[in-house]
Amino acid sequence: MSKLKEKIAVVTGGSAGIGFASAKEFSAQGAKVIITGRNQQAIDEAVAKLGNNAIGIRADAIHIKDTENLVAQVKSLYGKVDILLVNAGVSHQEPIGHITEETFDTLMDINFKGAVFTTEKFIPILNDGASIIHLTSVSAYTYATGTSIYSASKAALTAYSKSAAVELAGRKIRVNTVAPSMTETDMIYRGEFGTEEIHNFLKSKFMPFNRFAKPEEIAKLVTFLASDDASFISGAEYTIDSGASVNAVRL
Repeated sequence: MSKLKEKIAVVTGGSAGIGFASAKEFSAQGAKVIITGRNQQAIDEAVAKLGNNAIGIRADAIHIKDTENLVAQVKSLYGKVDILLVNAGVSHQEPIGHITEETFDTLMDINFKGAVFTTEKFIPILNDGASIIHLTSVSAYTYATGTSIYSASKAALTAYSKSAAVELAGRKIRVNTVAPSMTETDMIYRGEFGTEEIHNFLKSKFMPFNRFAKPEEIAKLVTFLASDDASFISGAEYTIDSGASVNAVRL
């Protein structure tokens, strides 16, 4: 299948996890893919796995200058972009009463400010009819101990996405969000939620399918939203969590 044949797709944070899985699916569907990340070695290894349809450009979403340089390089290489997956993000947990300014700034600067200005800087080189997909989280509307600022950063991005969908409709640019629950990536093995014991508890009590998502499952939804099959979908918020966000805790 080649539903994205000759499309140009940019994936921020594309060297691992959901970003890499999405880049791989984009490439399999015929797109030319540009992935970004902060670690050059990780980028190079990901590009080697993705093959000839992919290139990597080092860019840290926390630095707007990096994003501006990224846009300039992509414009020089391809002129225009058809798909923008804003995936780069971080997760830190701190409970109320113990939140540090450093954690607040890191989460908001990368998850919200970085995502907003990645979008803003790419808008001038997006083709009319392009697809923007923001990777958020079910944490944007579900809450747990230690996740208040992470949740706030994702909720803020969701609000921006919906406004962008309205304001970019004149150019037929579609803006949607994909909100996964916990997914089997390196990120979920960091911080206070990173132990196997915690994972087993979460799976048994909160996840109706008794497992976390696979990155490839998220990538399938992302690829659908990037394709012409989703040509009349904009401003939507897609939850992909096996029903966890509407599931009563099983005691």
